[in-house]
Amino acid sequence: MSSRPELKVDDEHGFIRYYKSLPTVDEDVIRIFDRGDWYTAHGEDANFIARTVYKTTSVVRQLGKNDHTGLPSVTMTVTVFRQFLREALYKLGKRIEIYASPNGRMNWKIAKQASPGNLQDVEDDLGGQFEGAPVILAVKIVAKASEARTVGVCFADASVRELGVSEFLDNELYSNFESLLIQLGVKECLVQIDKADKDNKDPELAKLRQVIDSCGIAISERPASDFGIRDIEQDLARLLKDERSASLLPQTELKLAMGSAAALIKYLGVMHDASNFGQYRLYQHDLAQFMKLDAAALKALNLMPGARDGSKTMSLYGLLNHCKTPLGSRLLAQWLKQPLMDRDEIEQRQQLVESFANDTELRQTMQEDHLRSIPDLYRLSKRFQRNKATLEDVVRAYQVIIRLPGLLGTLEGVMDEKYRDPLDEAYTNKLRELSDSLLKLQEMVETTVDLDALENHEFIIKPDFDDSLRIIRKRLDKLRSDLNREFSEAASDLAQEKDKKIFLENHKVHGWCMRLTRTEAGCIRGKSKYLECSTQKNGVYFTTKTIQGYRREFDQLSQNYNRTQSGLVNEVVGVAASYCPVLEKLAGVLAHLDVIVSLAHTAAYAPTSYVRPTIHLRGQGQTVLVEARHPCLEMQDDVSFITNDVTLSRDESSFLIITGPNMGGKSTYIRQIGVIALMAQIGSFVPCTSAELTIFDSILARVGASDSQLKGVSTFMAEMLETANILKSATSESLIIIDELGRGTSTYDGFGLAWAISEHIIKEIGCFALFATHFHELTALADQYKQVQNLHVTAHITGSDSADKKAKREVILLYKIAPGICDQSFGIHVAELVRFPDKVVRMAKRKADELEDFTTKHEEGGLGVKYTKEDVEEGSALLKDLLVKWKDEVKGGQMEQQEMVRRLRELVKADQRLSGNPFFQSVTAL
Repeated sequence: MSSRPELKVDDEHGFIRYYKSLPTVDEDVIRIFDRGDWYTAHGEDANFIARTVYKTTSVVRQLGKNDHTGLPSVTMTVTVFRQFLREALYKLGKRIEIYASPNGRMNWKIAKQASPGNLQDVEDDLGGQFEGAPVILAVKIVAKASEARTVGVCFADASVRELGVSEFLDNELYSNFESLLIQLGVKECLVQIDKADKDNKDPELAKLRQVIDSCGIAISERPASDFGIRDIEQDLARLLKDERSASLLPQTELKLAMGSAAALIKYLGVMHDASNFGQYRLYQHDLAQFMKLDAAALKALNLMPGARDGSKTMSLYGLLNHCKTPLGSRLLAQWLKQPLMDRDEIEQRQQLVESFANDTELRQTMQEDHLRSIPDLYRLSKRFQRNKATLEDVVRAYQVIIRLPGLLGTLEGVMDEKYRDPLDEAYTNKLRELSDSLLKLQEMVETTVDLDALENHEFIIKPDFDDSLRIIRKRLDKLRSDLNREFSEAASDLAQEKDKKIFLENHKVHGWCMRLTRTEAGCIRGKSKYLECSTQKNGVYFTTKTIQGYRREFDQLSQNYNRTQSGLVNEVVGVAASYCPVLEKLAGVLAHLDVIVSLAHTAAYAPTSYVRPTIHLRGQGQTVLVEARHPCLEMQDDVSFITNDVTLSRDESSFLIITGPNMGGKSTYIRQIGVIALMAQIGSFVPCTSAELTIFDSILARVGASDSQLKGVSTFMAEMLETANILKSATSESLIIIDELGRGTSTYDGFGLAWAISEHIIKEIGCFALFATHFHELTALADQYKQVQNLHVTAHITGSDSADKKAKREVILLYKIAPGICDQSFGIHVAELVRFPDKVVRMAKRKADELEDFTTKHEEGGLGVKYTKEDVEEGSALLKDLLVKWKDEVKGGQMEQQEMVRRLRELVKADQRLSGNPFFQSVTAL
């Protein structure tokens, strides 16, 4: 990490007074102060940044007199500030306010604001690398105790001028709302709060918050007044491209969604920027067009990268993402959260993936020669729309346009007619049309921009356009020639080879100067002719008085050139901005192409190639996977993956119960089926040797303990909430994955719940389900329901405790799934595998043996004596008579306790029938 800037602030006491006068904000808001080429944060924000970025509070300094009256402060370089910005917005869900003071005096104002769902102001600071599209959503609900809840939402990706709305009924767990949050990849959610409800006691709002929180989404509270719809039609009329009156749009009938739209428009400040007027599109999102996923399924299927993932291939997104453009990477993330439900659409994608998977040369040419050089066209378009674009942005757009003919040529070179038509429909025809639409822009750039100057990273208008420009350009060229001559003389004088040991560069701070590699830098020491500028990682920068003179003249002429050309530049940028709609369409086509090529790349380069699955219509056909693998696990180092077959048939095996040892592969087996189903429905090939799948309308999961304890929810409560969500949401076309259930309570309660839930899924819902469990008693469901099938993870046992107590008993896990029930558990073996202390393992075995003996005595009548039902009835009756007789003898309280016990023993001994009863013998033996 680079060294921290020193804390030097003009008028310290004045700044402290100003800072302390600022209104208080939510703890989620961090204030940063831009001080030119470094940044500061103060108060609690300084401590937070010290802990988050520097990992120590020792970097905190006091601004002012001393520790008691001073203001805790921390400084950041530009690099550290940008690192913090990414961490705060992407991972911590913070909101950022960046203050600036343009003339250096104490008139600080908020210059930029950012939140997880609104990154517009800080796009340049984030370096343009976005982890998925930053979607922000506002939600408004109406809930009546006895009725279904109505939910209205409005959402937007702030980088694209679209507003999506949706209004739907939901259950008391807000399952549909949870699915929507996942489908859209929401990063920030605006919720309505009532100022009168200071303690947030509204139960519906609490449920809503819990759902948003479980999806890892930042929450921003907004007052109820922001959700008012009084002005929404007027605002939409100004924002939308649609010529019709906003009141005629069908979406405006969705009153809750319109309230959410009002809050979102206000939060994003859309109305304050006139460049937004007439640019937006309003559309309605249909929840049912995509497969539904709950938050638990997102984690169970490892869909998106986690904070602790060691390698890229630990998540499905990381595994499939071989995209060469930021456009493609974002679209892939969207596809993974929006699996298709229409067989025709799925098969269209499959056909395109197949065309690239089967043609290695086509795939590699597309990735390396074409897609690699495509910039983020959505962000570029946004710069034009917000009047932030420069001549450099025009050139970047031009460089995409001139590459289109080569890309089209590659697609037109596909000779196989099986693939030619799908490729033409998806890409070639659209790209040809877009390329033709952009020809005028290409011609304008070639006519006006000095393309030769690009080699020197100069973005300027051609000097031929203006006499003044021509004169300045001539003098600049002469200066450049003089600089080269001086550079050659210096290289000769220092005996250094040009462009290998010594370089002439236009440095962003020092301007035109020379650079020597650090190993050769000693040659200028002691020579007064050479003036050292700075020492950096890549070498020592230095100059001469002659070069300094040239540099000053060059800078002055360059400024004159820029002033003279500024009117022409604005004109060129303005014309280029009118092509934004075409550039955005081009971005959509290229993003789609990038994702398809990426899926083909993954399928072709997997350890064993993926196959194209057969897709059945919704509610029809069965799911049969031959030699299925988990795509992420097979990619991990030192893993030799054991394949397994899967058959999910509506009448014979729609509910699979999987038993077997811990670490035996139960979890992997059930999760890989979910992963493969999702991959198939985004149009990807799948890791099997052959596959056929039905279309699932949702994948719902209940897996593993979560960190809900940190939020005051026990593991068992979290488990029950997830399961309740499944039972409320599932239909007959869903896929349910349950990995253990009922472990957070007593064995009897846990088993009872597991049985009842399983029976409800089988009888009432009738969907496909996979249940991995340690409750072996659950396997009895197969005796009652024909659609239940028992499977178990196989293990090979060497040695035998019964044959030879001293023989080493070892368990070898085979990770193979076989029909039937697992007849024993291997918990202690797992403890041995993870190196439990020998003493603990020995004690565990001894206790297990004792319990086994105790149980056996119960089951066998104890001491090897067998007894029948008649023996139990007879023994119980005799014992009852004897106890009545003994009670009569000892009542009155005359006998001591020891005398009472002695008398009872005498009575038992005297009763030959009772002492000879096998059941009574087994009881007294224990």
